[in-house]
Amino acid sequence: MATTLDTLELDVSKVGLPTQDSFLQGLGRAARKNPLGAFAGLLCVFLVVMAIIGPSVAPYEATRVDFNRLEAPSMSHPFGTDNLLRDIFSRILIGTRNTLGVAFSAIAVSTILGVILGVSSGYLAGHVDMAVSRMIDIMLAFPPLVFLIFFLTIFSPSYFTVALAIGLVLTPGTTRIVRGATIGIRHLAFVEAAVALGNSPARIMYRHILPNVAATIIVIASVQIGTAILIEAAISFLGLGVSSAANPSWGRMLQEMRTVWQLAWWTCVVPGLAISVAVLSFNIFGDALRDALDPRLRGSR
Repeated sequence: MATTLDTLELDVSKVGLPTQDSFLQGLGRAARKNPLGAFAGLLCVFLVVMAIIGPSVAPYEATRVDFNRLEAPSMSHPFGTDNLLRDIFSRILIGTRNTLGVAFSAIAVSTILGVILGVSSGYLAGHVDMAVSRMIDIMLAFPPLVFLIFFLTIFSPSYFTVALAIGLVLTPGTTRIVRGATIGIRHLAFVEAAVALGNSPARIMYRHILPNVAATIIVIASVQIGTAILIEAAISFLGLGVSSAANPSWGRMLQEMRTVWQLAWWTCVVPGLAISVAVLSFNIFGDALRDALDPRLRGSR
């Protein structure tokens, strides 16, 4: 009998329990299941790293103007030079910080506002839900570009105001998605148990609702980063961004070189391609993240 118990204990000890490399194994399985999403995720990481170290690794300063005008791509200038005698490759690297910095700041604004409004309206319902829904309807009534121009004309463009303006444009979408996710779990057993135990609505929303909609929040934030990059490029192209000659952004580069696009194709292709790759990478990564975090979509591909 003792031998049988010892054997049983030995067998139980061999049962597959979580190990230190289980997280890495999970990443490996997710990458094999969706290689395109994994590649997009690597591109996103690369872009974030370039936003951090780009100005340090750029071969030339953004304002250096002692090169040949409109020089085609070469070994010394991989992306050529622009009409103001500057190296485009260096300006792309330096501009990554401005473009992604504003986009991530805007996502932080929209996520904070959207989560507060969405969880509150979805759980409290009643007059709170009515007030939040009407406010979102009013925000959606304004065309995004018109609202951005109006907002940045009243408040002079700065890093804070541009990020706030883009964040306000993205807030309605975040609010509606978080509200729907909150309504879906509002009447589940664990929430009703928390109510029965006498927890306050604020505690229930913070301790029970928010953790269960966290996956939805992460997904919508990752998807909206691409939209924020595109909006930042648009307002920079219109001259309402926060970039300067020393700290360019990809949208500003397109705006500065719009008069020479027909003379030198690389002056528009390179910044446009940088914007396209960044937007597409974050969109594909957000879609892959949604498939990985949503239990209803697991195994569907």
